[in-house]
Formats: sequence, structure tokens, C-alpha cells
Amino acid sequence: MKTKYTDTINILVVDDSPETIELIKRNLESAGYHIYSAGTVQSAVKLLSGLNIHMVITDLKMPGENGMELVRHIAENCKGIGTLVITGFPSIQGAVESIKIGAEEYLVKPFTDEELFKSVERVLAKTLKHKKEAPRNTPANFGIIGESEGMLHVFKTINKAKNTNATVLINGESGTGKELVARALHYGSNASAAPFVPVNCGGIPDPLLESELFGYVKGAFTGANETRAGFFQTADGGTIFLDEISNTSLAMQAKLLRVLQEKEFYMVGSKKANKVNVRVVAATNVDLMQLVRKGLFREDLYYRLNIITIDLPPLRERNKDILLLLDFFLTRYVRELGKSPMQFSPKAVRSLQEYAWPGNVRELQNLIHRLVIMADDNTIDTPDLPENFRFSATRVRSLNRKLEEVEREYILDVLSANKNNISQTAQILGIDRKTLREKIKKHHKN
Repeated sequence: MKTKYTDTINILVVDDSPETIELIKRNLESAGYHIYSAGTVQSAVKLLSGLNIHMVITDLKMPGENGMELVRHIAENCKGIGTLVITGFPSIQGAVESIKIGAEEYLVKPFTDEELFKSVERVLAKTLKHKKEAPRNTPANFGIIGESEGMLHVFKTINKAKNTNATVLINGESGTGKELVARALHYGSNASAAPFVPVNCGGIPDPLLESELFGYVKGAFTGANETRAGFFQTADGGTIFLDEISNTSLAMQAKLLRVLQEKEFYMVGSKKANKVNVRVVAATNVDLMQLVRKGLFREDLYYRLNIITIDLPPLRERNKDILLLLDFFLTRYVRELGKSPMQFSPKAVRSLQEYAWPGNVRELQNLIHRLVIMADDNTIDTPDLPENFRFSATRVRSLNRKLEEVEREYILDVLSANKNNISQTAQILGIDRKTLREKIKKHHKN
């Protein structure tokens, strides 16, 4: 039963009864809604902070905090989310009270499928109408998943830079999605119909990089049996993305500087300059200014590349986005592998949120792919996660441990206590953010 509100509508069902959740979920998913579930108010609040939820269906009577407290939390903290309360006959008074504090409707158990659908439609009709009327200042996300403050800043910068021809330097750890940002700059621009050419400078040996970038003429070297265009010629009129720019030699950096300054280059073996109109977007996972100070990177090239800077935050600083990414990759791999719908348990979600993610989004993506392949049932729980995501009572805090082990445990404990906030953790530890990141990387390799 499809309705006009089912496309891309996310509904959170909150009930301590798995049977009730399954019944509502099955009915609403058959109508095309996207359903999330939680067994407690605490779990629901956590999901609401990280997902784009349009509507909540909640029971009133649950152990611990009850549904009334959830209704009040949504009314006072969550803008534009509709609430439907479900209740048994003895609790109608409570349902009426929930309307007073913010719920749009209540539904008395037992209810028919038709009553459920109509109630959901009425709630969505009210909340979506208000959303449509409200002004929207959220920047486009260019197909990149993220609602955290750091990512919203990235989206704003992309939006300002996309239609300029200025060079862009993207800073970010491995796995944060630097190529996605480069593609967003290109495909969001007026030159989107022109080529986008990605080049991994770290994956091409330096002696070959010049001929790959600029091409070569026939007879330029042994094996050059024909004239061949390089990446810059291929990208003419569009964008060339130079990933891992820090791996280029000083000699290559001089040639790249000429392209940026003069808009021309020489093919290997040729004395004729070739004009080119290409936007250059570069990326690095190291501090280029540190390399400049060490004499390993040209200062003039650094400033030519660094006209516009985009700093991609690591995943451990994007706690709000982890739930979005979990849902996206889980849905993707379930569909690709032809499996039944799957979900993470609240405990597993908590473990994933508390992890430091040294490999960032790429690590998370690979983990979910593996979990979907290896899953024995439709719920991924904490025991299904790799060992480093789980607590172990056998990790005894004895006096026989190495200093490195104690440091690792202390750093991760402080990170967890500060909800993976790098700045706060570094301040408590008395070190700078860069040193903390290096220590996190080192300890996750061991």
C-alpha cells in the first residue's frame, strides 16, 4: 500500500516488545517507509541525534523512562518530527496527556493495518507541511553522507568554491573521502560535462609520473612507440585531482607549478609547450607546511595549491554521522548480497560510536561489508564485532603491563569519556591535537 508520503520517509518505532516492533515494521515497510527501531527511550534518543527521522511511533509504557518522556524530549529538542503514540485501553488518559505535551495523534491497541496507515499519514501530513513552510538553510551535501558540524562546513565550502577556477587543497586522513569532495567540486560546477581525472600520485613511481601526467611523444624513451596524451590533456576543460600530492618529488613539483602559473606544460621528449585549461584539486593526508619546513615540498607550490582549503574531519570527530553511515552501508550491502533486511543492536551501535576509527569511513565501510557477509541472523550484535570493538574482562589492569599498553588504554578511556572529542581529549591529556592523532594511529596499529 504505497502512499504519497512513503518516498524517503524515515520512521522510528519505539517499543519494548519485539513482536510489536516487528508487526509495525513489516506493515510500514510494505508501504515503502524506511523503518528504524529502538527498545528503550535512551536508544531512541541516541538514534534521533544521528538520523534524519521524520516521525516517531512510540508505546507509552516501557521499562525505565516511558514514552511520555520521549514525547516531551521530541517536542522540546527535535524540530519537525511528528509523534504517534500507541497505547492499550487502560492508558488512554496517558495518550490524551501526550497530545497536550506534543504528540500529533494516539492509536489505541489493538489496531488494524488500515488504522495504522491512516494515523501515520495524518501525522506526516501535519509535520511535512510545517517542514515545507519552514525556510531551509541546510547546504546541499553533494551526495556525501554527513550532518555533523564539521561536514556542514565542508559542504558550505564546496558550494562557494565549485564554480570558481581556483585551486583547492583538501586536507584529511586516509579514508575520510577526499576524492568524494573533489568529485563534488567538479560535478557541482558549470564544467560538470567535462572530464574529471583522478590521479594517485603516491601510486605511480616518480620516474613514470611525468609521462603519465604530461604524456610523451614517439621516440621519447625506449618503448615510446607512439605519441600518447597525459592526464592533463585528458582533463582539458575539466578537473584533474592530484591525490597524495605530498609524494611528488621536488623536480615534479616544479613542473606542476609551471602548469598552475602558465597554464602550459611540455610532453616528455617535446620542446613545444602545450596550453591547457584545467582546474587542479589536490589532496594530502600529511601536513604540507611541515614538509615545506623540512625542504621536502616547494613553498611556492604550496601557496598556489592552497588558495581554497577544505579540511575533512576524521570520523571519530563525526559521531553524529556514524549512524547515517551505518544505515547507508548496511542497506547497500544487504541489497548487493541479496540478504534479508538487517539491523544493528543498540549495544553494537554504541560500540561502533565509541570506537576511534583510525581508518575512518573506509574502515567503517569495509567492516560493514564483512559483517553483512558473515552475519548468521538479521541482527548484528556486539559479539559479532571484531575483538577490538569489544570489552574483555581478561584485560587485567596489572602492574606487569608495558607503558605503551597503559598509555593506549588511558587515551582510549579519555576519548570515550569525552565522546571521541579530539580537542577536549587533547586538552585533558596536555598534548596538541596532532600528537593525539598520531598516538591514536600508532596504538591502533599495535
